[in-house]
Amino acid sequence: MTDTAKQGADTRPVLTNRQGHPIHDNQNQRTVGARGPATLENYHFLEKISHFDRERIPERVVHARGVTAFGFFEAYGSWGDEPISRYTRAKLFQERGKRTDVAVRFSTVIGGRDSSEAARDPRGFAVKFYTEEGNWDLVGNNLGVFFIRDAIKFPDVIHALKPDPVTFEQRPERIFDFMSQTPECMHMLVNLFSPRGIPADYRHMQGFGVNTYKWANSDGHTVLVKYHWMPKQGVRSMTEEDAANVQAESLGHATKDLYEAIERGDYPEWELLVQMMDDHEHPELDFDPLDDTKTWPEQEFPPKPVGRMVLNRMPDDFFTQNEQIAFGTGVLVDGLDFSDDKMLVGRTFSYSDTQRYRVGPNYLQLPVNQAKAPVHTNQRGGPMSYQVDPGGENPHVNYEPSTLGGLQEAEGPGYGEQGPEIRGRLTRSRIPRTNDYMQAGQRYLLMQDWERDDLVRNFTNQLKQCPRHIQERMVWHFLLVENDLGLRVGEGLGISPQDVAHLEPLPNQRLTDEDRERLANLGKNPPRDVEGLTMTHCVPDERHVVTR
Repeated sequence: MTDTAKQGADTRPVLTNRQGHPIHDNQNQRTVGARGPATLENYHFLEKISHFDRERIPERVVHARGVTAFGFFEAYGSWGDEPISRYTRAKLFQERGKRTDVAVRFSTVIGGRDSSEAARDPRGFAVKFYTEEGNWDLVGNNLGVFFIRDAIKFPDVIHALKPDPVTFEQRPERIFDFMSQTPECMHMLVNLFSPRGIPADYRHMQGFGVNTYKWANSDGHTVLVKYHWMPKQGVRSMTEEDAANVQAESLGHATKDLYEAIERGDYPEWELLVQMMDDHEHPELDFDPLDDTKTWPEQEFPPKPVGRMVLNRMPDDFFTQNEQIAFGTGVLVDGLDFSDDKMLVGRTFSYSDTQRYRVGPNYLQLPVNQAKAPVHTNQRGGPMSYQVDPGGENPHVNYEPSTLGGLQEAEGPGYGEQGPEIRGRLTRSRIPRTNDYMQAGQRYLLMQDWERDDLVRNFTNQLKQCPRHIQERMVWHFLLVENDLGLRVGEGLGISPQDVAHLEPLPNQRLTDEDRERLANLGKNPPRDVEGLTMTHCVPDERHVVTR
């Protein structure tokens, strides 16, 4: 099932798992139907992601460099002009003016704990809500989409972005070798290598939940949702040159900026916007709403405000409140739910598994991770346990059910299972509507001129350090993304459309009818029509100019 193009006789060793079993499909988890949900007996995926989660001690494998701030979320009590109770029963949203304490961790993804905050890298944007019903973690990034749509590829994409395992050098050859064989990366690449891949600081960047989630109301009716944080301070980004000038003076400029802003009372603020659509497969769309390499067009699914977040306090101790704070996409409260997004299912396992390894099985007893709602469990023991969770009235009973004074189950919600019924064959396959190039091309055309110029310059400079066959495949992808992008990058590399016209689509790559038309007219396609199109990550971007 691999998309890697094979040339001539292939004598490479066969990929196996640690049990020595040959891996026939390293691209797709086993799911109920092509769209999911994923199944728990994915042995190859579980072995792969569990080992990946344990690759580093003690810092995080990803998001090692980061800073935490504290504040509050204030609900509007509505989704736009409508009462929010129509769509979700989550208590933190219901009452206008209701405030919930939050902790937010901003981070870079690839670099180590002491790496530069001016590096080109997605930024993590993780929010922990200490609600009256327990914690809710909304864990996302600043770019709206991700590189891959199936979590089984997460170790691979991170390994490609991390330093070489032999020389410990971060090499464009490794990055674009992987990306050239993974067309679903194109939308993320167009964002990452634009100025938005280097935010001016944490206060001036957007945040996105990226994955598709669900809301459920008091009747059990569900809708699909996406979350977006919009900074009231505006969006500011840097070119490669600006970032180099920042890095010449400091490796931690963004952390310093956040500390200083809050210290002087300039509290950063974001508004939380939510997009919504009916909870079904939406065959009328040219993309799958569960695909995290896609955004939902705003003119069809308008983002509407549900509340605001203000950060007004920094940690008292960096280690206990930043290094030990732990997030997970599986941490939801009543009224919020998962979708069948295959990337989300994998993240939900991986995040909590990582925290139990990195911080310890009792990481939720740490004050920064503890729920502020009442906690009563039968969990006992484990390394670094420093308290016994309150149980029932009888301390001898640490099990359930019990007639001797133990804990009891909560009352049910009063209705049956929520959401649509799912039927499908167990399979390993990608989602049918991949459409890997359209939104990447639309995003390119919706950029500002200075963003496009910087994107082309960055792609060209990086690809000049790659072998010719990787350059050609990337130019081929870019010509399918948007003609102007492919021509400009190709010109910088000395590669014309004619030089790549002989390339065939990657094995098992699914081209749309439009893709095939563009391929037949490679290098001569007109610009895509973006008239009236608004994408959630295309708000105005101010350049943060830095000179030396």
